[in-house]
Amino acid sequence: MWAQRLAAGDETVLDELYGAYASLVYGLALRITRSREAAEDVTQEVFGFVWERPLAFDPARGTMRSFLGVLAHRRAVEVVRREERRRRLPERAHEPDVVEPPDDAVTHAEVTGHVRRAVAALPGVQREVIVLAYFKERTYRQVAADLGLAEGTAKSRIRTALRRIADTLAEEGITP
Repeated sequence: MWAQRLAAGDETVLDELYGAYASLVYGLALRITRSREAAEDVTQEVFGFVWERPLAFDPARGTMRSFLGVLAHRRAVEVVRREERRRRLPERAHEPDVVEPPDDAVTHAEVTGHVRRAVAALPGVQREVIVLAYFKERTYRQVAADLGLAEGTAKSRIRTALRRIADTLAEEGITP
């Protein structure tokens, strides 16, 4: 519904989306950035992105809520990383020139390894739904159809598996 209206340039849909999801986007951004100003900027950027690129949202891949949540999370993390680099710049000015691998690539590789190990440690049915949903990019409805499950059962298994993965990562000191 929203995707079609966005693509058609319906200006009222942006107001509706903002009314329905601004608090979610702002809340996620605030939790990650810990700055009201940064959270407001992230919120504005997320809704600006949706308006400027209406075809980026694919209803077959998930809900508008999850799409906006992912956008908010990514943008907020970018803001935090940029601020962290900016903060470290004066410290590094006094250090000798040392070639270091890019922080993002190293961090991504480390986290990916931890996540893959956490997924591998899941019980079979939970691992199966996570692999379908996240590695094969299926929606929970597609996961349910692929496995012959009720949609609610597929959602529940995905949520349970994600909770176990988060707990495993937290035990290893990795937090979002």
